[in-house]
Amino acid sequence: MSRAPRLHPDGLTRCPWPGEDPLYVTYHDTEWGVPEYDDRALYEKLILDGFQAGLSWITILRKRDNFRKAFDDFQPEKIARYNAKKVHALMNDVGIVRNRAKIDGAILSAKSYLEIMEKGPGFSKLLWDFLDGRPKINHFKTTAGVPASTPLSVQISKELSSRGFKFVGPTIVYAFMQATGMVNDHLVDCHCHATCAKTQRKPRLKVK
Repeated sequence: MSRAPRLHPDGLTRCPWPGEDPLYVTYHDTEWGVPEYDDRALYEKLILDGFQAGLSWITILRKRDNFRKAFDDFQPEKIARYNAKKVHALMNDVGIVRNRAKIDGAILSAKSYLEIMEKGPGFSKLLWDFLDGRPKINHFKTTAGVPASTPLSVQISKELSSRGFKFVGPTIVYAFMQATGMVNDHLVDCHCHATCAKTQRKPRLKVK
């Protein structure tokens, strides 16, 4: 795959990684790199990135709706209460990635999330305070310059690990930061580079 931006048939130049896959292109255009401030949505993305470990993101993206159904729309209050029966059901759900360590990690991370929400600053604030609440705008010309991790992702990884989160190594955390707009790693010639930071997400769920 080329590391340079690609001109698509619709006349828009994009990062090379979504290729021509319609699902991946839509994700690239409407989600990846758009700042996310919703606590629950950030938890969901972090857990899905943990499930991605050792796999490609498109594999998880194609199963995302199945994951949402299986994991109660990633409501941490529910996931934190999962018992052995629920874990057994998840391990037999062909619609998701059936990995016991990752499932257990999602449950432990839900408990850590709830503790932050109850006693700490809130999950979104905890994360965004590392960047003073503003996305870091990078200016890469090709994906060859995009790092797999950074000193900041190492710092956030250590913080999350210290609070009990699982599958939050520096590389996973950096991919999470890219996807949730904490860093803007769209290539400079990609049509999303100038617009994604200005885009506002609407919460997918309104959970009390």
